[in-house]
Amino acid sequence: MSSMDAQTNTVGSSRAERKEREKEKIIQREKQRHTVKTISQILQKSVGEQTQEERTLLQDHQETVQELSRRQSRRRLLQSKLEEVFDEAESLQGKVRQLAEALQRAEHVVVYTGAGISTAASIPDYRGPNGVWTQLQKGRSVSTSDLSRAEPTLTHMCIWLLHKEKMVQHVVSQNCDGLHLRSGLPRHALSELHGNMFIEVCSSCCPARELIRVFDVTERTALHRHGTGRRCPHCGGELRDTIVHFGERGTLEQPLNWSGAAQAAQRADLILCLGSSLKVLKKYSCLWCMNRPANKRPKLYIVNLQWTPKDNLATLKIHGKCDAVMGLLMEELGLEVPVYDRSQDPIFSLAAALGPQEQESHSREEIAPPAALEEDSQAAPDPGPGPALQGGWFGRGYSKARRKKKTL
Repeated sequence: MSSMDAQTNTVGSSRAERKEREKEKIIQREKQRHTVKTISQILQKSVGEQTQEERTLLQDHQETVQELSRRQSRRRLLQSKLEEVFDEAESLQGKVRQLAEALQRAEHVVVYTGAGISTAASIPDYRGPNGVWTQLQKGRSVSTSDLSRAEPTLTHMCIWLLHKEKMVQHVVSQNCDGLHLRSGLPRHALSELHGNMFIEVCSSCCPARELIRVFDVTERTALHRHGTGRRCPHCGGELRDTIVHFGERGTLEQPLNWSGAAQAAQRADLILCLGSSLKVLKKYSCLWCMNRPANKRPKLYIVNLQWTPKDNLATLKIHGKCDAVMGLLMEELGLEVPVYDRSQDPIFSLAAALGPQEQESHSREEIAPPAALEEDSQAAPDPGPGPALQGGWFGRGYSKARRKKKTL
């Protein structure tokens, strides 16, 4: 046999051995999967229902049994964190009284708000039972009515009043719905960390130029694609939205106002979190003063129905809907609950009109000014909610990877 033939036989033998080893690995993995599945089914039975053979199998695979038990415990813990909890009426009243007393004593109050304060305006939250992320994780589509129909909720208006009464100094919001702005809250007292659906900006201008609209400017935008299709009327540069999607880092000075948020947090002696899971906000270290000793940090009060990662640091956790809690708080403070008045909505005085060539640049419904509302109501009956629209900035940028199940 020539050396060439011997080398060929050796290569062929090595290839056959590799295939055999791969085949053995596949068979072994299948056996492991079958064993895990069998043990999982056995563990679902009560001890009395298990046969002697099944009990022996469990005894022979103690590591697998322990790992499956740990997985089950983790699932139960995760499920418990997703459950909504409501305080009893008497307990809720007592907690709100404590919050009112704390607000009256505080010198610099900052409010952090999440999607939970806008659910009363028919805007879904993210992690609630019917939240955007919850629905997407279940493989369901997300759609909503045009958000121009949403109006500031009781909570938005209470926050506006507390700022007016100098009981709240700054508001840091994760919401993009623009409802804080529309409630009348001054721009300098507001940080919209994830943007505002009514604002588009020209980054070519220096400083960046803002244009506020009376419609959702995010119709054509998405993750890493922010151009709105319109041009700056001053320099001709491309206009972009201000939304910060999951996985992006916001760089705009306004409406994000990170400097205002960080400065407010440093001065705060009380932080009130309303309707936020805090799973995103917790990552912003500048908002929590964690570099200080615990007794030097702001007192933390949380209003949320679900668990948050800051619960163990909170001075008080209130399990209740934001509107209900804020309504009770106004009573405790002796303040009249304000009502949103569209005729006083600042968006109409702040908004920039579209140019003649831009009238067809969007298909979103515009926020109707009060006069137009009166004319419409007299001219025609209410047409109803209208067709559902794919959810604007809702769910865009959602690319949360599903973790692969660990193989035992």
